[in-house]
Amino acid sequence: MDSDLQHLIQLQDLDLSVDRNRRRIADIPAAQDALEKRLSDRTTALSVIKERMSASQAARREIEKELAFVQGRLSKFKDQLMEVKTNKEYQAMQHEIATAEQSVRSQEDRLLDRMEEAEILAGELKGAEAALKADQTEVAREKQQLEAERVQLESETERLADARAAIVAKLSPRAIALFDYVARHRKGFALSEAREGHCTQCHVRLRPQVFNEVRRNDSLIQCESCSRILYFVPAAAEGSTSPPSS
Repeated sequence: MDSDLQHLIQLQDLDLSVDRNRRRIADIPAAQDALEKRLSDRTTALSVIKERMSASQAARREIEKELAFVQGRLSKFKDQLMEVKTNKEYQAMQHEIATAEQSVRSQEDRLLDRMEEAEILAGELKGAEAALKADQTEVAREKQQLEAERVQLESETERLADARAAIVAKLSPRAIALFDYVARHRKGFALSEAREGHCTQCHVRLRPQVFNEVRRNDSLIQCESCSRILYFVPAAAEGSTSPPSS
């Protein structure tokens, strides 16, 4: 295989790996922000439950005050009932007692509702606290993994950059200039495998003469449709990622 062509295939593999690494490194801050938002949402949900509990407790205290007040009135009316002298006064007092008793039952029902609500909220609070604690542990672990991944990717990218420089040093000026030009206009894909008479990137059929020349892998030949540099993988090497050197 032509030395320039072989090195260009290696160069493209390196460049694509570097591009993948850089895109992943660029995605990591967003992933970290998503983890922070996850914790923030959990914390907010917990705060909402606590606020509901506080409001419920305040409402319960008000009901307890109202209940104490109407119970006091009821007790007072019952005491006064013993002091009435006429039947009319007795009936009026009985009416006041009945009204007070109804008010007591109403406040007791309201208080019972608040007590039941408090039990429900206590359960929700316990669940929210457990979920937050679990998320804090999980988020810390995932953030640690992301940071380790970032460090590993940056180290690998530096290594690939060194490997790229070594390959570029072996290329002819014409080959590297052609590679850079095509890669710049084809989103990093400067090379394309020719298979079964077609360019596998743009899928255009190659002229038989061109395909036969490409099969020899002894020169830099560009696809007449997409301008990518073509290479051919012999049948015995189809399982490999790049054509064997000859």
